[in-house]
Amino acid sequence: MYFEIDDYNALEQALHQLCVRLEAAQAPEQAVFDSKLVACELLSNVLQHGGQRAYFSAMLEGDILRLRVRGNNGYRPPEKTFCSDVTAECGRGLFLVDAFCESREYSEREGICVVIRIRNERT
Repeated sequence: MYFEIDDYNALEQALHQLCVRLEAAQAPEQAVFDSKLVACELLSNVLQHGGQRAYFSAMLEGDILRLRVRGNNGYRPPEKTFCSDVTAECGRGLFLVDAFCESREYSEREGICVVIRIRNERT
């Protein structure tokens, strides 16, 4: 799946397609929610801070979901994250992403790549 997102309507459509694809692959409900949360956070950040256009791809390989997100500018996210105060309006995004993902990497060419392990509740 590949999307170019330039507004929040396109963001909603991309997230919907991601969920439909994961549900069709019989991903557990919690994994669908976690994946949507991570993708939404990354894409929203790019729309707000990354050049107003986000490029998003998702690839499901067995129980691994790889999400790649990049923007038009050269924004490089910090390697280490922290959680802002609970009353702060922002500053928790990458902290949440890291809490739900198995790994997060960054490359100049591909942007942010996160790996989510989709665990089947039956195993």
